[in-house]
Amino acid sequence: MTEQLYQVDSYVREFDGVVTATDGQSVALDRTAFYPGGGGQPGDVGTLTWEGGSAGVVKVKRQGGQIWHIVDGEPPPQGATVRGELEWERRYQLMRTHTALHVLCGVVWRDYGASVTGGNMEPLKGRMDFEFETMRKELVAEIESRVNAEIAKEHDVRTAILPREEAFQIPDLIRTKINLLPPQIQEVRTVEIVGLDLQADGGTHVANTREVGQVRVVDYKSKGAINKRIYIELEPEA
Repeated sequence: MTEQLYQVDSYVREFDGVVTATDGQSVALDRTAFYPGGGGQPGDVGTLTWEGGSAGVVKVKRQGGQIWHIVDGEPPPQGATVRGELEWERRYQLMRTHTALHVLCGVVWRDYGASVTGGNMEPLKGRMDFEFETMRKELVAEIESRVNAEIAKEHDVRTAILPREEAFQIPDLIRTKINLLPPQIQEVRTVEIVGLDLQADGGTHVANTREVGQVRVVDYKSKGAINKRIYIELEPEA
C-alpha cells in the first residue's frame, strides 16, 4: 500500500520515499505526494531523484493499493530512496480549479437544487454538467456572480477521512453518488467548503477559497434534455 500524502496535505510538494516495486518504466513507492488522477482532476507530473540518477514523472496511476509513477528515463532500482518533486505551479493551478468547481457545485445545489452529472478540469479551466432543464444567459451571469461572492467570503476548505458507514449518514453526499463506490472501499474522504459545500472527493484543494481568485463563466451548452454544461476559467493569479 502506498501512503497517499496528498490526501491529508495538498501542499506537500517534495517528499522522500522508497521504491517498493518496479515494472519497466513504472515504479511504486511506499509514500507519495503525486496525485494519480481521478474525479475529473488530471494526475501530477514532476521528477524523481536518487543517488546516481533522476527521471521525469510523466504519468501517475493507481493500481490496487499502490501508486505507480511512470518515468521518462532509466527508473530507480527497487529499494532505492528517492526524492519526489511535483511540478508545483501546475498542481497548484489544479487545486485552485478543483476548489472553484466545488464552489460552483455548492452554489448550484444550494440555490437551484441541480445535481452534478459530470465534470472535468485542466489547470485554470474546467467544466461541470448539471441537471438543468433550461439554461439562459441571465441565469449563467447570476451563477457567476454568486460563485464569486462565495469565493470572496474566504471559506475554509477542510478534508476528512470517514468510515464508509458514517459517510453514508451525511445527506449532502448523496448527490455525489457515493453509493456507487465499490464495496471494498471502507473509508471515504470528504472535502468541505465550510458553510457552503460538502462532497465525497479524492482530489487536491486549496485551504481557503480566497486562493481561488476570480472565476469567469466563459461558455455554457446544452448536452441533453436535462443536462447543461457550464465552462469556467480562472485568472493566472488569485
